[in-house]
Amino acid sequence: MLKRIASVLALVCATSFMTGCAVNRATATLSPGADLTTFKSAYVVKQPKDDRGINDLIAANLEKRGYVVTKGPELSTPYKGDVAVTYVDKWMWDITMYLLELTINVRDPQTGFPMAVGNSFHTSLTRKSPTEMVDEVLNNIFTAQKK
Repeated sequence: MLKRIASVLALVCATSFMTGCAVNRATATLSPGADLTTFKSAYVVKQPKDDRGINDLIAANLEKRGYVVTKGPELSTPYKGDVAVTYVDKWMWDITMYLLELTINVRDPQTGFPMAVGNSFHTSLTRKSPTEMVDEVLNNIFTAQKK
């Protein structure tokens, strides 16, 4: 009986450890009254510590969607564009470096107020390439606008 309890306990522990590594999340929220359907141009703010070109991936994705995009450093408002796009990228090591989490903010170019926020979080077992994560976040933001 004691061996059976120990076996079940070991199985429960092993299962809980394995499921902890396979987490993913993809969300997007819009501020009340935000209307992303009116913007045609965007200014993508490059994070100073970004040496992996996430700003370039965001700009390329927006251009592919038909927007006119400019990129550059953080400026004082107003930004040149209908919206300003900022991001936070978090990287993790698991045999290789991978993008663990990406948050993209679509902001009012005059005030910097976030109009929309999208997030993608993938642990090692569900990891996606940076290009896929950018696409996932932006898809979720624009899908949230349609709802």
